[in-house]
Amino acid sequence: MYNIKNNIFEKEIFYKGNLILKYKIEYPSIYNGCPKSEFNNYNLSKAMQLKKYAETVLLKQAQETFEYNNANGYPIMVFELIYEYNITYNNNNIISLYSDEYIFSGGAHGLTTRASQNWNMQCSKQITLADLFPNNPYYIIDILKNINKQIEDQIASGNNQYFDNYCKLVLETFKINQFYINSNNEFVVYFQAYDIAPYSSGIPVFYMKIYNKNL
Repeated sequence: MYNIKNNIFEKEIFYKGNLILKYKIEYPSIYNGCPKSEFNNYNLSKAMQLKKYAETVLLKQAQETFEYNNANGYPIMVFELIYEYNITYNNNNIISLYSDEYIFSGGAHGLTTRASQNWNMQCSKQITLADLFPNNPYYIIDILKNINKQIEDQIASGNNQYFDNYCKLVLETFKINQFYINSNNEFVVYFQAYDIAPYSSGIPVFYMKIYNKNL
């Protein structure tokens, strides 16, 4: 298990005396044992990119919205960027995590986008979904069938809501890099908000067993 430090970029930005933008960006780094430069550099780079985006693109949008709202008597909107991560597995030289990037830039609500990382720390590279199925060239078909079966069961039990054409949408929006590993010997496949279900359903996730004995 690796010791992971939480790092934060955080700022509130005022314009003409009004708070118009705030951001909080959290990112992990490993600080025990030998340096894990690939993991640390990857996450620092991502955090720096988001910080730059907040202080340039998002700030410009917030300033323009402030000027428009102020001129037309509308309430002042505070734009926001929040980036958080969750370590889902940290053992056997493997670190898995997902990060949620929330951006509010006006409108009825903000939008959260999820991304994930699955690191084999011994070789400092990321594990692919194919690595979980070393002897199954048809693993994607099996995963899609599993997802659709889980959706059917959820709909039957009334526990969740999906778009009527979810089978087609699952096929169209499934991405092989959208997964992470947890401590229950499972990998978790996720979809973005709106991909296969309404916004109110959040980010859909589907749990599946890992059968690769090397992980």
